[in-house]
Amino acid sequence: MRIKRIYHPYWKWECYINGMWSVPEKKLQHKKIQDAIEFTSNHILYGEAMLRVVHCWNFSMENFLTNPSVNHRAHIGHCACCLQLGLEESVVRHAWKHLTDTQRALANLEAEKAKNKWIKLHANKNKGIHNEVGKSLLF
Repeated sequence: MRIKRIYHPYWKWECYINGMWSVPEKKLQHKKIQDAIEFTSNHILYGEAMLRVVHCWNFSMENFLTNPSVNHRAHIGHCACCLQLGLEESVVRHAWKHLTDTQRALANLEAEKAKNKWIKLHANKNKGIHNEVGKSLLF
């Protein structure tokens, strides 16, 4: 499914507002990396946060998930870590290489589920369906 590119100014992005693109303090970086490893290695909790972020962060999701040049799974994962734990993107990226191949594969599956959920929500929003009640009335 081809989705029309949507742009939003950075000051509207929830990921920007919540500090995802900030530089972490040096003295807290090690602790944050450990927190990110623990969180991202649990694909169930990580997946739940991914589903939350595609529902909550409308401007960030529209701006980045309609951009074909962005790694959508990574972006959803970074946003989920920022939403859940206040972690910066650079911390999450650093933690990712400490996961096993299996942990990364499971996390990527969760990110794909969240992306597919966002695509459904986005498509329904564009049809004027904004919630499950609206959907049930049409089918």
